[in-house]
Amino acid sequence: MKESSTRTDPAEVRRPWAVTFPPGPREPGRGGSRAEAQGPVPPTAVPHPGLDRLLDAVASAVGDVPALLSLARDAGRTWPQPGQGNTAALWELLASVAAVDVAAGRIFEPHLDALAILAQSGRDLRPVEGAWGVFAAEGPGARLEAKARGAGVLLDGSKPWCSLAPLLDHAVITAHTDAGGRAAFAVNLHHPGVTCDEPAWIARGLQEIPSGTVHFNQVPAEQLGGDGWYFSRPGFAWGGMGVAACWLGGAVAVARDYRDSLRAAAGRGREPDQIAFASLGEVDRILTSALQYLARTAALIDDGGLAGGDQPEGGERSPWSEALRVRGTVAAAVERVLALVSRDRGPAPLAFDEPYAKRMADLALYVRQHHALRDDAQLGALTLKGEPPW
Repeated sequence: MKESSTRTDPAEVRRPWAVTFPPGPREPGRGGSRAEAQGPVPPTAVPHPGLDRLLDAVASAVGDVPALLSLARDAGRTWPQPGQGNTAALWELLASVAAVDVAAGRIFEPHLDALAILAQSGRDLRPVEGAWGVFAAEGPGARLEAKARGAGVLLDGSKPWCSLAPLLDHAVITAHTDAGGRAAFAVNLHHPGVTCDEPAWIARGLQEIPSGTVHFNQVPAEQLGGDGWYFSRPGFAWGGMGVAACWLGGAVAVARDYRDSLRAAAGRGREPDQIAFASLGEVDRILTSALQYLARTAALIDDGGLAGGDQPEGGERSPWSEALRVRGTVAAAVERVLALVSRDRGPAPLAFDEPYAKRMADLALYVRQHHALRDDAQLGALTLKGEPPW
């Protein structure tokens, strides 16, 4: 099928950017009887005021990282936080931003996650200002240590994979402690002891979001929780599922690109063939299932069903095992949608349709944050211990 080579500025297109979760079955034993669980429930998300205006602003700022960071800061003042009764709305908002531009979702998500981490640690968010990142990756040859100095803590060493660090004001960062564990710290990235490497970022996807190494030399930091708290809190799993919501929003946008291309071709007299119908049907089935799964999981979080630690009792699911299921399911859905749409649309839009080509490249890189078989191996070990919901 021949594709148009005309570039269209996404900000000029009036389209339904928002991604919403379809209603699904109520979780048995959560907010209803087993009989009630067989029927649909109303959508869990509350409409967010000004959403269309925000998404139009995101569309106008595509590629402008400072402008997108400013929008993320504004969103952080009003958007809900996970586990506070409206997790579905948060994930819908993240998915909607990523549906406009995957890189924008990649910018919004860590700022919102950092604010949630601060709140979960007990910190008052009212005086919190600036753009935040979350830096928790480890890498060979780089080690960040937190050393107690009097009543405070100083950070020394290097941290890899610090996306957009030169443009951020603060970060939640993990470091190795004197006790031999790892803990989370809030740090001011404008401190003179912070230096950012210029990364050799050659990626074709997420080109505007380079990730490099940041070096710390006697930089004061505020510890958030104790050793191990960052990884053991349920919010760690919730945040990981928020990333999956961004992936899924990007896949929804790719699917919309495909659907719109079929409609445009039909308008020119070329009706879809059975292969196109089959592919679009599979895309619909995959995305609807993934959206329903996120909606059910959000409701489970808000009902308190995923608020425990790593060692659940009484047959409950652990937050992290559920995060592994959600992230793995969404990653597989995203990869299948990318494969189907790329195969059926062919090379022309990848070569001549800039918004589509950018979305495909951005999403292909972003979803690689999923650790694939390593995450499945973790889930398999938890399943063998008796955690499966089946």
